[in-house]
Amino acid sequence: MALQINDTAPDFEADTTEGRIRFHDWLGESWCVLFSHPKDFTPVCTTELGVVARLRPEFDRRNVKIAGLSVDPVQDHERWAEDIREVMGVAPNYPMIGDPELKVAKLYGMLPAGAGDTSQGRTPADNQTVRNVFVIGPDRKIKAVIAYPMTTGRNFDEVLRLIDSLQLTAKHKVATPGNWRQGEDVIIAGSVSDDEARKTYPQGWKAPKPYIRIVPQPGG
Repeated sequence: MALQINDTAPDFEADTTEGRIRFHDWLGESWCVLFSHPKDFTPVCTTELGVVARLRPEFDRRNVKIAGLSVDPVQDHERWAEDIREVMGVAPNYPMIGDPELKVAKLYGMLPAGAGDTSQGRTPADNQTVRNVFVIGPDRKIKAVIAYPMTTGRNFDEVLRLIDSLQLTAKHKVATPGNWRQGEDVIIAGSVSDDEARKTYPQGWKAPKPYIRIVPQPGG
């Protein structure tokens, strides 16, 4: 079954380009973006890995660890890293998980149980469902899942925006409106009564409809 929001992210042990990890232990107290790739040496993924490497300081600032996953062995990831450096100007500066037996891809519901047990002989098209972004919280719960087709490169500025919203709404009883950006107005969560809201927002709120209560983004 596909993983859902609020499910516990499955734990696993795997070899990576930065050594062997047990996923939950490696997470520590951090948030995490786990993003997957159908095959090494594919064009769109080559660009994505470089984009994420460039954005590493932005993820660090948000206490977010990054892990890439591809259903190929670590040795291939290491060779691919040189191509990424040549094409994008920067190599991956985060662990790339090797999954040559397809165990992690199956564990996260990206490949069916009957997909076999080896990456050898499989084409990118065979693995085209291995194109997900999982955002995982420090509580090991899945906070968001985004799936992309092979032909569309992922927008990691949007992933950062999503993380900003997730981290804000984990701390405050608010929701973020469509196209929200850091620093813009937010919406008081529907679970908060008007009486409770007045204690937090004594200055009141804008209400274009009774069920939409708009306030400045809370700080702290």
